[in-house]
Amino acid sequence: MRRLIQALLLALPAPAIAAPEEVQVYMDELGEKGEVGLDVHANYVAEGSRTPDYPGQQLAVHRLRLTPEFSLGLGHGFEAGLYLPLATVGAGEPLRADGIKARLKWLAPHGEEGFYWGANLELGRVAHRLDENPWNGELKLIGGWRRGKWIAAVNGNIDFVVSGPNPGPVELEIASKLGYKLGRETVLGVESYNGMGPLRDLGHLPQREHTTYLTLDTRLGRWDLNAGIGRGYGTAGDQTVIKFVIGVPLGRGK
Repeated sequence: MRRLIQALLLALPAPAIAAPEEVQVYMDELGEKGEVGLDVHANYVAEGSRTPDYPGQQLAVHRLRLTPEFSLGLGHGFEAGLYLPLATVGAGEPLRADGIKARLKWLAPHGEEGFYWGANLELGRVAHRLDENPWNGELKLIGGWRRGKWIAAVNGNIDFVVSGPNPGPVELEIASKLGYKLGRETVLGVESYNGMGPLRDLGHLPQREHTTYLTLDTRLGRWDLNAGIGRGYGTAGDQTVIKFVIGVPLGRGK
């Protein structure tokens, strides 16, 4: 465990990944069969690049991204999700719907403590101002561990272009979370999102995009909250990012 903590702390000065609509490490949360859930993802880039990566790109700096994520438990370890809409709002601008994304998550049977694993597949279409390739996908490999006051999780995110003018190579990002329970409903943690590069040319970490967040997970009544402030390094343009994931109680709740 000490080595794991040291590894995550070493990631703090490592290279920032552009804040997407969802800044989250997937763990072992899964809705029961027939259970409907709603998480609202929000992030705001306080400091960042003012130079677009391609003509027509919407800059993330000083822009709030809001994305409701609806979920439905399917049973047998499966859960479906729908991000609708992917929305952004800037200073003096109206709220804009910028896309839609669907996902299917599966987790292997596991207990409340010990190891767990699974996978999540996403497919989405976004406006040109968010990505020059309209159709994109991601396969997320999920692994984690819980014991006593400690929680840990790692996601291997394999990103690929489905359709667009600049498909590029399939890329890998490693997202990790280490948390310590301060109380029954409160966890203080560190989340790290690290670009590893194309699958055919992994490594060269100083040339990749990385962001590390200090996070707090807690529960306010029946509402869940994940809040974090992150610092970006390396080649990405977002230096300071504030993010929230708000679990809205629907029906019988989570």
